[in-house]
This record gives sequence, C-alpha cells and structure tokens, in this order.
Amino acid sequence: MKIALVQQYAGEDVDANRSNALRRARSAAESGAEIIAFAELGFLPFLPQNPAGPDFKKYAEPVPGPTTEMFSALAKEFGIVIVLNLFEESDGRTYDSSPVINTDGTIAGITRMVHIMDGLGFHEKGYYTPGDLNTLVHDTNKGRVGIAICYDRHFPEYMRQLGLLDPDIVFVPQAGTMDEWPAGIFEAELQVASFQNGYFAALANRVGKEEKLHFSGESFITDPFGQVIAQAPRGEEAVLFADCDFSKRAKCAARRFFLPDRRPAVYRQFQLLKD
Repeated sequence: MKIALVQQYAGEDVDANRSNALRRARSAAESGAEIIAFAELGFLPFLPQNPAGPDFKKYAEPVPGPTTEMFSALAKEFGIVIVLNLFEESDGRTYDSSPVINTDGTIAGITRMVHIMDGLGFHEKGYYTPGDLNTLVHDTNKGRVGIAICYDRHFPEYMRQLGLLDPDIVFVPQAGTMDEWPAGIFEAELQVASFQNGYFAALANRVGKEEKLHFSGESFITDPFGQVIAQAPRGEEAVLFADCDFSKRAKCAARRFFLPDRRPAVYRQFQLLKD
C-alpha cells in the first residue's frame, strides 16, 4: 500500500491552499499513492495561534461541504482514500475534524479531536468542542484507517483504544512547531504506539512560518515493529511517500503477544486505570 503525506504551507488564501493541495494530491495519485493524508487544518492558517475572536466561525464548514466535495471528486477519479482535517461546524458547534473519504468519493466516516488543549500559541479550547463521535477507525476499500488528531496522540489510552479497534494504519494530522519538544520525542512516541498496538502510523505535519508559530514539517511514518520507515524534510514543503505492507502486521509483537495477553479484568480489579 503506497501512502502519501502532503506537507504544505497554508496561508490566509484558503482557495489557494486548497488548489495547491489538490494539485499535490493529484500528483501523488498519479505516482501511485493509494491513501493520501493532510496536516491539521491543512487548508487554513493555524487559527488557534491566536485566541478565538467573535468571528472565529468564519472559517468553519460542514461535512459534507465545499472542501470534502473537492477531494471526494479526486478520490473517485483515482480510486483512492483521502484523509483530511478541517474546522468543522455542526449543529452550532465547531470541531477539529478529520473526514475520511473512500475510493468511491463517499465519506467513510469522521473523527473529531477528543482532547482539547490550551496553551501559548495553541488556544484551542476557544475554537473546538471536544469530539463526541464514537468513530476512531473507518473501513475503507484500502484498509482500516484510524485517526488520532494532534493532541490525541499524547494519550496512551487513546492510542491503545485504537489498537483494540484493529486499524491497519493510524493517521495523525498535526500542527507541530520548530523545537517544540526535545528532538526525536514525537517520532519515539509514535514508534512506541505502533510497536505496542500493532499498526502503522503516519503523522502529517504543517510546515512554514505563520503569524506567531513556525511549523517544522518532518512528517513521518512508523511501522508495527516500531521503526521510522520514511520522513519528510524539516522546514520544507514536500510529499512523503512510503510503502506500507499491511500484511506484515500479523507478524508484529503486538498482534502475536501484547494484545492477546492483555488482562482487562485484572486492570479493573486493581483500578490501575482511574477516571
């Protein structure tokens, strides 16, 4: 399975951002990519770098909506799966959402970010309602696709729940900045999640300098054995490709040992996990 992660700059011109993304996605599909994914708020400036103002909903859109319609047409044309990330509005609330588009152009499902943080440059609680959909993994014609949106990946219980739902690959739309954390920690985090839970993971990051934040790029893909198998450059626009053989998941330690040997009754008995 050939995977492509689109690492591109997104400025104030939303139409230009989407046009650039469509062009890159088309090129990736022509190069054989079967699943294509984008970064967090991939077609918008990164809104939460500033606190939400009174007009913060002007960038929000429904799903289905204008952006999904554009990419649904491309997915159907090439018979590919596309993973987006949008500022979604639904029933008066707004979410950080990832629609997954199937090969026939239909929406296979939507995952909304569950954990919402608030910090300098990441004023997300003013923009996003915590996700309320029990849809973390989606069946597509190219495999089972899981989603962990940016902050969600920092929660081991979320990543384990994904593992129990048996995705072939987990996509992580991210907005990560230059030198945000010690070098290599984000890679290590997903290496461990992939190794412990038996799936491929693909993190698509923003790139470029915006009003207050400078996003690093460095998108990467890990395999179920805990290895980084591909990584995009730092600070540059790029499309990252990797061949992911989903059949190899059956041989990894998580599928052979860790998940079958779990003892949930013991965990409950000793209250190892508390609310």
